[in-house]
Amino acid sequence: MAKKATEDLSRRERQIMDIVYRCERVTAAEVREQLPQAPGYSTVRTLLRILEEKGHLKHVRDGMKYVYQPTVSRTRARRSALENVVRTFFEGSTEKAVTALLDMSETELSDEERRRLVKRIRTTREEGR
Repeated sequence: MAKKATEDLSRRERQIMDIVYRCERVTAAEVREQLPQAPGYSTVRTLLRILEEKGHLKHVRDGMKYVYQPTVSRTRARRSALENVVRTFFEGSTEKAVTALLDMSETELSDEERRRLVKRIRTTREEGR
């Protein structure tokens, strides 16, 4: 199967994948409607085909249309993307990444958000990670 790393995506391909993940199932026409400064329909179809060749999408026929879906769940794709960001920009340090996220937040964490984060940290520690 083709390589599925997000690093191999162009800006436009990333935009399309964002749409696919948001919609879960989408046609080329629906993708085109949601793209900023949308290219022509045939260009969108070509980009969808390329994403399929790279292993990011799969399609099923629905009458005369192809309906596209991601090959990897949003949760798994999110994790892979975050792992890449942490490795690339934070020397693989989860602490540095979390600190940066907290520093860039424009709002304070609510008490409930803090409780959930503390609980998650405890669970991670108990799991030996």
